[in-house]
Amino acid sequence: MTPTASPGVEYLRHDRVAEIAFNRPVCRNALDLPTRALFATLVAEAIQDDDVRVIVLTGRGGHFCAGGDVRSMQPGDSMTAEAGRQRMRKTLQNVEALYTCDKPVIAAVEGCAYGGGFGLALLADMVVASETARFCMSFARIGLVPDSGSLYTLPRIVGVQRAKELLLSGRELNAREAQDFGIVMEVTAAGGALPRALAIATALAGASPVATAMTKTALNNSLSSDLRSMVEYEATAQGVAFSSDFHRQSIARFLAKQPPLFTWPAP
Repeated sequence: MTPTASPGVEYLRHDRVAEIAFNRPVCRNALDLPTRALFATLVAEAIQDDDVRVIVLTGRGGHFCAGGDVRSMQPGDSMTAEAGRQRMRKTLQNVEALYTCDKPVIAAVEGCAYGGGFGLALLADMVVASETARFCMSFARIGLVPDSGSLYTLPRIVGVQRAKELLLSGRELNAREAQDFGIVMEVTAAGGALPRALAIATALAGASPVATAMTKTALNNSLSSDLRSMVEYEATAQGVAFSSDFHRQSIARFLAKQPPLFTWPAP
């Protein structure tokens, strides 16, 4: 579990689980340009590493991520609209990679997940939050447009009307409200989000990588697809899954009354 790429972002390996942790606690893990670049590099490393089965996103110092570092946004900057667009396209390069990667992504949220930090949490397949977590699409407070993929992910999770409320008002949600909205999967006691996320990640790392990847891909595409297309995908994907070593081993273990290869961790 030796950390690398410290202090802005840490990368730790827990066997087949990669933990990527924002580590700028003095500013609640706000994202300046070097931190964004390092985060994108570590995300790409985790995605490309065949030994990594699950990715966990978290933050140090009691907070997940406060979003963009406002101190680096100088009001006197004369950046053109096109320069700003190109800058954001570069800094947001990890968004699509995280959302579409074959590997499950879990966010462990303590404290604030504001602005882009909230957006990054929404890219995860599952969000585990402690009772200290606070979620806020704070872009409206400083006259900016939501980013980090939140214009895509948030309405798919909470519905369009709720998304409009959260994005236009900039109001804060606590952990229980976020769970009621479907943003958070589980709420833990303070300090418990990362241990629970790692337990879930360890369990998912024992699942079939083939079936997991195909299931995640299908779910990501399902809301923009139709029944006929999804049923056809199911048939094709199931054919692939039937031929996998994991399936054959699982059936053999079941018939031999041996413990299964994959089990979900108890709450």
